[in-house]
Amino acid sequence: MFYYCEHSGTRCVMNQYEEMQTFIRIVDAGSITKAAEQMNTVKSAVSRRLTDLEKRLGVSLITRTTRTQTLTDSGKSYYEQCSRLIDDLVEVESQIRNEHCALKGKIRIAAPLSFGLSHLGSALRKFNDINPDIQFDIDFNDRKVDIVEEGFDLAIRISKLEDSTLIARKIATFNIVLCASPGYLNKYGHPKTPKDLEKGHVKLHYKGQPELWSFYKNGETINVKIPTTISTNNGDFLCEVAIDDRGLLYTPDFICYKAIRLGQLEVILPAYTKNNQIDAYAVYPQTRHLSQRVRNLVDYLAQYFDDKSYWSVNP
Repeated sequence: MFYYCEHSGTRCVMNQYEEMQTFIRIVDAGSITKAAEQMNTVKSAVSRRLTDLEKRLGVSLITRTTRTQTLTDSGKSYYEQCSRLIDDLVEVESQIRNEHCALKGKIRIAAPLSFGLSHLGSALRKFNDINPDIQFDIDFNDRKVDIVEEGFDLAIRISKLEDSTLIARKIATFNIVLCASPGYLNKYGHPKTPKDLEKGHVKLHYKGQPELWSFYKNGETINVKIPTTISTNNGDFLCEVAIDDRGLLYTPDFICYKAIRLGQLEVILPAYTKNNQIDAYAVYPQTRHLSQRVRNLVDYLAQYFDDKSYWSVNP
């Protein structure tokens, strides 16, 4: 945690940890003046430490005026990384003092919107009940985030994983079901085979997913092409428009199971979708130190969703 620098012809030792703490305090306090007050020191000392830090790094971390301060992009990145490092250090010291102490610190998570709100949220709240000093910073978004670049501790992904640079832990499994509203089926007819879907039917489509829908029976794969009437990246929205008689929906059961149980949607061709499944994973980079609080959360999620199938709708 120490480095050496040359100053006025003499060699001095600077404490990087203290610099990080000072920088975080400046950001959290909102100004150098307030940071100095909280640290019980003079403003000039805090300002000088920030200037020395920026000089050493060769970048501007904070844009300062007489009234405001604004983090630069480099400042935002440095703040996030420093916060994580200090949280990890606090965690390590706490464990040394008491191996049974509660977990502390921030966990940044990226999660799909539908699964995050409907299922992950309750798991995180219960984890927080057990570990009240954990602070969650959650980005509910259906886009595929760059975990390293955007500074997330982990992400929840529902897909067939292809990125070998990430470590993945399976936390849940879902069945893919085909469904439609009773009103839609009364208008367009009840299909008996996947090929019947190509006879006048329309679909509701997930952006980024294959245009062809695949069905399986007796070891045979049947691909069908159906015109799209609505395309979006959010499953909850597609479920709502499916209830509104707008088209066929081919989706993981955790999205539509409530509508199916309420009779708002009907499962179609279950014999052809029975073995069509997709998994949810907690993923994180191989190169990042996995703090104990993140490791415990991943273990907790795997246990929480283990063998839970309350969203299952297959006969």
